[in-house]
Amino acid sequence: MNLSTSDVCCAFESPSLDRVLPPILILEFMFGLMGNVVALWMFVFYMDTWKPNSVYLTHLAVADSIVLFCLPFRADYYRRGKNWLHGDVLCRILLFLLAANRAAGIFFLTAVAVDRYFKIVHPTNRINRMGLGYALWVSLGLWALIFLATGYLLANEHFFYNGNRTQCESFNICMGFSPLSTWHNIFYVTQFFLPTAIVAFCTVRITWQLRVRTLDKSGKIKRAVQFVSAVALIFITCFFPSTVSRIAVWVLKVWYDECRYFEEANLAFYTSVCFTYFNSVLNPVVYYFSSPVFSGTFNKLLNKLLRRSGDEDQTDSTKNAVSTVDGGRL
Repeated sequence: MNLSTSDVCCAFESPSLDRVLPPILILEFMFGLMGNVVALWMFVFYMDTWKPNSVYLTHLAVADSIVLFCLPFRADYYRRGKNWLHGDVLCRILLFLLAANRAAGIFFLTAVAVDRYFKIVHPTNRINRMGLGYALWVSLGLWALIFLATGYLLANEHFFYNGNRTQCESFNICMGFSPLSTWHNIFYVTQFFLPTAIVAFCTVRITWQLRVRTLDKSGKIKRAVQFVSAVALIFITCFFPSTVSRIAVWVLKVWYDECRYFEEANLAFYTSVCFTYFNSVLNPVVYYFSSPVFSGTFNKLLNKLLRRSGDEDQTDSTKNAVSTVDGGRL
């Protein structure tokens, strides 16, 4: 954020974060990249039937895969005691990608939950007859909204100098309420509570349909309940802690103008932000419950790999047995 000279910004030493966060971020990078690469591989090469929810989840997997490459840079930043060495441009790009991924994770999961809602609760609605072109337009609209809401992070420097260290943060705690800082906080909070309310509504209505419809031979409603429940769990686990801690910082700014009052809230926020990145690890699990097409494709591929591995093991065992008989060791 561009700050006037009258603004006072706070910087805190947090050696515990500097020790704990780097290994957590690296683990999130490894497991998240593995899961999302497998998901994209399946979407591109093994998905026979495409539906709107497949389009939304593919966009989500692409966003997750891109942002995961930011985590090693973030881990290096914390390992150096919050000292950014990679220049202003990369700092802006990294903070933009992190913010855009959080919004993409929330928006596209919400889009799939709404899609499930209409399929189950309102099966005759004309929205259900709209094809992949409609889903592509919705996806482009969501990306445009995400860029409009977070693109300003590319336009401003986010450095804060603390001694001989250069901090790269979009959430520096500065006294006062500048327009960009206020928008940054409002969007951060709103993008959680509004979609969460939508997902909660979809969850309740789909669950009620499962209770009302005693006949669900194909298990369609049950899978939809499992999916929206998984989405709700991700919202609570990954996005709720950082949202609450951000609100706490915002409230404290109303009452206090001294940095010493913000140290614990600042620590809580940057600790909880790591849960936000964890959504990229959990999203591939959501894909499995998203539709029978994806879960069926995954099971088919897994069975093929296991069968091939079993055939190879059986062949090796046969060769060893022949070798043993020829060698006269029986």
